[in-house]
Order: sequence, then C-alpha cells, then structure tokens
Amino acid sequence: MAKLYFYYASMNAGKSTNLLQADFNYRERGMATMLWTAALDDRADHHAIESRIGLGADAHRFTAATDLFGAVTALHAAGAAIGQPLACVLVDEAQFLTPEQVWQLARVADEAGIPVLCYGLRTDFRGALFPGAAALLGIADALVELKGVCHCGRKATMNLRVDAEGKAVRDGAQTEIGGNDRYVALCRRHFSEALGS
Repeated sequence: MAKLYFYYASMNAGKSTNLLQADFNYRERGMATMLWTAALDDRADHHAIESRIGLGADAHRFTAATDLFGAVTALHAAGAAIGQPLACVLVDEAQFLTPEQVWQLARVADEAGIPVLCYGLRTDFRGALFPGAAALLGIADALVELKGVCHCGRKATMNLRVDAEGKAVRDGAQTEIGGNDRYVALCRRHFSEALGS
C-alpha cells in the first residue's frame, strides 16, 4: 500500500538532499518519478530543486491553484501507457502546499497507489505551523524528523529570521524566501533567547 510521507526539519537539515537521494534511488532502478517544488521559491540557479551541497534536479512548480492529483494521475496514466508508470512523487518545500493539495497528495497515495514523499519545514520564524505542514502532520501516514544542528550542538528545531545585520526579526509575513542570509536554524532555547522571550 502506498503512503504519504512527511519529512520535516529546520532549515539546513538536508531536506532537499534527502529528496534528491530518494529520487536518484528510484531512477537508478529504472523507475519513473515526478518532482515538485513551490513556484514562489525561485532561488535555485540551475535547477528547480537544489541542495546546499550542490545537488540539483528539475521539477514541476506548484502554486496554490495547482491540481496536484490531476497533474500526477495524468502523467502516471501517460507513463503507464508506454510501460513506465510513476513509482514515486517527491515534493520539496511542502510547507507551501495548501491543505487541499495535501489531501490531493493523499489521494495520489490512496487511489493511484503511488508513494508521495513530502519534504519541508514544520514551523515558520515565529514557531507557528505552516498550513501545508499542519495538514501533513495531521494526515500523513509516516512522519520523519530530519535532524539539524544548533550552534550549541543540540537538535535545531526552530528557524530564526534575521535582518541584514544578523539581528532577530520578530514580525513580518509568514513566507519570505531566503537562505543562510535570512534564516538561522536553532534549538528552542537559543531561538527564545534570540527573540528575548
């Protein structure tokens, strides 16, 4: 039985690297995959999905209006017609999925029988759940925490947003795309200290 997986972590914990490794493993066995990432994250220089260690791959880009169930099942049917059905769907930046899209991906697993592996952040820079992450935490068949490391050596679970001077940012839009220049992965203790909580 196919499952819906949610691999979550703080920034810089290797989520994209893990996704790309899983994709490679399927493709090395001659299996077809379909990769997705959020259209609003346009930081990648060469590929739609890029890891900090230099790995990358092309991917479809989703917006809030994308019908993921329709797109995946259409490609699956076209591939099955030539003997190459989809073996797996992999989604990067899954925190940006809408709750409806998470349910669509659950249908991909349940009705089409295709495993769906989602990778993303659990919480934003204030410690609040992203809507896509909340839906995945609620309905995914398997939850897997990938470990990031705080500067103190503890597990990093929080994402601190910083300004150009490296000072903690407390307010702003939930979504602001950025990398190491805008976010620092911290344990809860150092996150709270940085915010003066």
